[in-house]
Amino acid sequence: MAVGGSPAARLAFGFVQPSSIGRPSASPPSIYRFPGRKSRLTKRRRPTFLRPILSSLVEKGEQKLSFTDRESVLVEALLGIQGRGRAASPMQLQDVEFAVETLESIGGLPDPTSSSMIEGCWQLIFTTRPGTASPIQRTFVGVDFFKIYQEVYLRTDDPRVSNIVRFSDEIGELKVEAAATIKDGKRILFQFDRAAFSFKFLPIKVPYPVPFRLLGDEAKGWLDTTYLSRNGNLRISRGNKGTTFVLQKTIEPRQRLLSAISVGAGVEEAVEEVISSQKLVKIKPETLGGEWQLLWTSQLENESWSSVAANGLKGLQIINDGRLENFVNLLPGLKMCANGSLSKTPDGGVYIARMDDGVIRLGALGFPLKIEADIEMELLYIDNKIRITRCNGSTLLVHLRLK
Repeated sequence: MAVGGSPAARLAFGFVQPSSIGRPSASPPSIYRFPGRKSRLTKRRRPTFLRPILSSLVEKGEQKLSFTDRESVLVEALLGIQGRGRAASPMQLQDVEFAVETLESIGGLPDPTSSSMIEGCWQLIFTTRPGTASPIQRTFVGVDFFKIYQEVYLRTDDPRVSNIVRFSDEIGELKVEAAATIKDGKRILFQFDRAAFSFKFLPIKVPYPVPFRLLGDEAKGWLDTTYLSRNGNLRISRGNKGTTFVLQKTIEPRQRLLSAISVGAGVEEAVEEVISSQKLVKIKPETLGGEWQLLWTSQLENESWSSVAANGLKGLQIINDGRLENFVNLLPGLKMCANGSLSKTPDGGVYIARMDDGVIRLGALGFPLKIEADIEMELLYIDNKIRITRCNGSTLLVHLRLK
């Protein structure tokens, strides 16, 4: 049975990738190469080290989720990147590259393949997009709605590395398995040998139609673990085709919130989890200034566009020196802006936005718009990346900081 392209590569899903014996592989753009301690990027905005992120709210068990300062820089850089890197901007990629290189240079657990910490189920958070990415890798890995996992079990009679695409809890998953061998302290050799769909609505597994035994070297590859955190929760790996992967065993509340927004399910529960985690992260209202992109709102009022803009229920919000601007893109080249003042009330994190001016912009032309509205904004959670507010006592809004 002939399969077009590189069949084994199509099963990689952005984790372990088979070798390209007998033909050269395309080199990815330099911005996607994380070459270790030396970077081909001569200029880079260097992120400020943050304090460790701590949360008692984890997916499984009671173990506390924690990151070191430098691990936190990587987690912060990844927040808000959609498609596990597919839709990342050049600046976001530079920040991730810097954080990855930093962790690889300082090193984590020595000889990670010899540590029990590498064992278990890992969720893919980020992957670079090399020119050799297969159609299936591009299809599955770049879709936020699907969750991508890797299982690593090396201390058994049948050592294995498996890649899993979980379509949803209701539909099921696709699991591609490879026999694994430890080569040295960081490298795992693998060979794909079986794959199957597991659908919730079928009592049996459906084999994935790829003839692994006929593929020979095409079904083989290797995976290096270049960083493994000492608590076993964060891992950086590189595949034999030059792709870099960032994986976690447990994701933190803010990551779960962004994931919930991407799939459009469980958002309010995730919002409550992030808000409840603020007992470990003190709210600092002074971080309110900046450019904020609205990601989600619990209610979109069926009112005029001027009301939507005034309440900040769509688009971009800029806060600077006591002024607030809401921007809504109506059509390409057509934008509505609502402007006003922002003042803090004596009640802690409650602010009053007094919107008193507006304009509709069509290219370079501006048409004044009468806007008069007072909006109460209660600050429920804020950090360097995420802001959660309650508008007029009822509507929840989640913003992502752009600048």
